[in-house]
Amino acid sequence: MPISSLRVRRLKMSDNVTNELLLEHLKAIQANLGHVANDVTDVKTDMRGIKEHMAAFMRSEVSQDSGIAQLTLRVERIEKRLSLSD
Repeated sequence: MPISSLRVRRLKMSDNVTNELLLEHLKAIQANLGHVANDVTDVKTDMRGIKEHMAAFMRSEVSQDSGIAQLTLRVERIEKRLSLSD
């Protein structure tokens, strides 16, 4: 059955619906949308915090990798001086 005929059928079935009932449902939908909007804002805020935390973690990891690389070079130089390299 095409969607357009479903819409017409629904309209015919809802002839008894009053404007007050429609308004009541629209207000409930609007209130729910307000809650959803608040939830989305909260999720965005949480995501921003997570992204900042991940960025700080990545900076820390890069710093540690740099320190490890420097230590590796120093150990290699020491091994060469002592003729301990493989």
